[in-house]
Amino acid sequence: MTRMVQVYTGNGKGKTTAALGLAMRAIGQGLKVHVIQFMKGNIDYGELKTAKRLAPDLTITQMGRETFVDRDNPDEVDQAWARKGMQLARELLTREDLDVLILDEINVAVDFKLVSKEEVLALIREKPADLELVLTGRYAPVEFVKAADLVTEMLEIKHYYHRGIESRRGFEL
Repeated sequence: MTRMVQVYTGNGKGKTTAALGLAMRAIGQGLKVHVIQFMKGNIDYGELKTAKRLAPDLTITQMGRETFVDRDNPDEVDQAWARKGMQLARELLTREDLDVLILDEINVAVDFKLVSKEEVLALIREKPADLELVLTGRYAPVEFVKAADLVTEMLEIKHYYHRGIESRRGFEL
């Protein structure tokens, strides 16, 4: 079966959640999934606890710090994490026992200039036919949209964050 390239983008909530839902469905069908979370680290996300329960079928690797990255002046530490994340992605591309590779927030990492568009496009070109590749995050470059087989844009219409409600355990965390 030929596997596809999927992109979840847009300013609305749900991009990572959609990718993780895809991961759950894949695992339910006996597939192996690895998620690399760019620009995320040391935050008690619920999906990390789920990954421990579903290991070795689901692996989540965080490649970032718990702090926000300065878009205009990213710290060298953030750049180093992104480089490590891309190195891992290239390594995982060659693993025959992996069915789904999710690069969570990769679009944002590209927009913040932590990762180059060309590096991600190379991953897309080099993707084996038996690997599903999923790219998430706001600001998906037009080149990713053109290269993908499926693109979903999450559109924010209304969000409780604008009323001052912070991230909630079990829903955003």
